[in-house]
Formats: sequence, structure tokens, C-alpha cells
Amino acid sequence: MLKLFEVSGFKNFLSPIRIDFSDVKNYQFNENCICNNLLQKLIVYGKNASGKSNLGLALFDIVSHMTTNNVTPGLYNFYLNSESKLEFAEFRYVFVFTPYQIDYLYRKNGNQDLVYERVILNDDLLFEYNYAEKRGNLSGLEKLIPTLNLSFRGSDSLLKYAITNSALPDNHPLYQMMSFISHMLWFRSLDENRYIGYKSRSSDYYDFVFEGDRIKKLEDFLHVAGVEENLVAKTTPEGKKKLYFDTPSPLPFFMVASSGTRALYTYFYFTETCPDISLMFIDEFDAYYHYELSETIVKLIEKMPHCQAILTSHNTNLLSNRIMRPDCYFILSDGRLTSFANATKRELRAGHNLEKLYMSGEFDV
Repeated sequence: MLKLFEVSGFKNFLSPIRIDFSDVKNYQFNENCICNNLLQKLIVYGKNASGKSNLGLALFDIVSHMTTNNVTPGLYNFYLNSESKLEFAEFRYVFVFTPYQIDYLYRKNGNQDLVYERVILNDDLLFEYNYAEKRGNLSGLEKLIPTLNLSFRGSDSLLKYAITNSALPDNHPLYQMMSFISHMLWFRSLDENRYIGYKSRSSDYYDFVFEGDRIKKLEDFLHVAGVEENLVAKTTPEGKKKLYFDTPSPLPFFMVASSGTRALYTYFYFTETCPDISLMFIDEFDAYYHYELSETIVKLIEKMPHCQAILTSHNTNLLSNRIMRPDCYFILSDGRLTSFANATKRELRAGHNLEKLYMSGEFDV
């Protein structure tokens, strides 16, 4: 799992901003939001333009140079913070694969090229490398993988090169880290085909539902969400299958479905075709949802046992100890990300009304 993430110099994050997943408080409720003593399910609040979307983009920057998975073009335009005096953005990830910990730090310039990488494995330096100066300390890597050809050139990730060209045991933490990164997924409910990670393509977005019993599964999912109509597949005169609402006069799903129903389809698509997500970030996940449906989706995500998940929202109805807990709700403001538990001197208990406290300014930081 991911234990810590920190970024600076990226987009609107001039100063370092971090998510410390190990900052778990001693609450005795909603323990399904915690796994291995790390925060597993989070919701981030913040005003418009506070950086909630950019937080997700920062967290998923690692996908671009460590995998060949999709990164929707345009999401990383205007990469560096405009006020920064440095010519790079810095990203740090701390992964835990018991009993191992990997501390991975890298920097990228405005062209999104790597300029520096450092990897620490269980407090021991594996390597560090400065791409601009073409020098570094590779002794730990040479010791771990003595057969590796380190006549390294270009700006491609040395870490990725080492993992790809090594013959380490299958359960080695570097392989576990690579698997974790390869199974990260970011998407927006606002527009169905903007996503980062997990897949190299999503060309099956409209057709995957015709495989197996997925129409029935989608139909049942929509019924739970309050969409009462049934679904049916029909073949057009051109011989192509299309999804329809099964009404007396069948209606084409994507032409008549509401924005909320299409957002549900997107959620179903990714969770159905990406069954073993390691970390999921859904930006504005409930923009088109009724508040009761938002809670339903949160409850479904909480039941994903091996997936860390971060949601962004403006929906204060979700601010309830009945749904999550104060150390899993975060507020992003003025370049600082703070859990509700750390944003007040009040001792928050299960009976507190978090929404009321939030609306009254209790968690202003």
C-alpha cells in the first residue's frame, strides 16, 4: 500500500503538500476505512480552484514514466508551478510491502522529463541519479542486480529499466511496487473517457457491456442506484450492437440517459473491467449524483478490500461518522491538506455532526 505521498512545484502546489496515510487515529468505528494501520478510503473537500483535481494528477504522475498505461493528453499541461524559482517539480512516494518499505523520490522539469531519481529500500540507498549531470550513486543497484548493464543513457527512468531487466524473485518489493503502480486508476465522472492508469486503452467503453452477463449486472447496479428501467441490447441495421433502455419503444441509452446515469455507467465500466485496482482516485465523483446515491457509491467503494481510494467532493451530506471517520475526511485549503481530525483542537467523537461543524468553519485551516 501507499504510506505517504508528497509533491511540490507542481501546478498550484508551490510548497510541499502531503498525504500521510499512516496518520491513523484511535477511532473505534468505520474501521473498514483502515487497512494494515493505513488510511484506505479518503474524501477530500475544498473550495473551487483549491487544487483537488491537481492533487489527483500529482499522485498519478508516476504512471507516465513507470508504465505504458494511458494518460489522457492535455491533463498535464502547465506542469510546473508558475511562482516556483526551481525548474522542476518534486514527487515522493513511500510504499509499504511488509516487511519492506520503498521510498521513491524523483524530479521532473517543465517538459516532464526526469532530472533526478532516488530510491531507498528499507533505509538503505538503492541508487540516486542526476540525469542533467549524468552521474550518481548506483552501488546499491549494482549489488542487488550485478548482471544489470548500467551504461545508462537518456532520460528514461533508471528504476523502470532496472525492474524490467532484472531477474529478482517474484515477490521482490520492487516488483510489488511496479505492480501497484500498474494497477493505479484515476478517472472523472464528469467525462467518461478521461482517465489515467491501469489500461493502455478504453476502446471497449461502449461494447464491454455485451460480454457475458454484464447487461444484467449493469441493470442490477442501476436499480440499486434508483434507475428503474431495464436494459436490452439491440443490433442496428449496420450490424452493430447498441445498448437501449427496454421501454415499449426502446430508447438508446447514451442519447437519453441523464448525466448521473452516464456517470454511473462510467463507474461500472472501470470497476468491472479493472478488478484489482491498487489505488483509485475519482475526481468530483458525485458531481451528478443525488446525495443518497453518493452515499451508496461510497459504501460500495468501502467494500473494495484491497484498494486504496481517494474521492473529491463538494457534497457535505457525506460528512458523517456514520459513513466514514474524521481521519479519513480531508480539507484542501491554501496549499495545505489536513484531515478533519487534525484541523481542530476539539476531540471528535462518533456523535459529533461533522457536516454542521464543517459548515460553521470548525475545520478552517
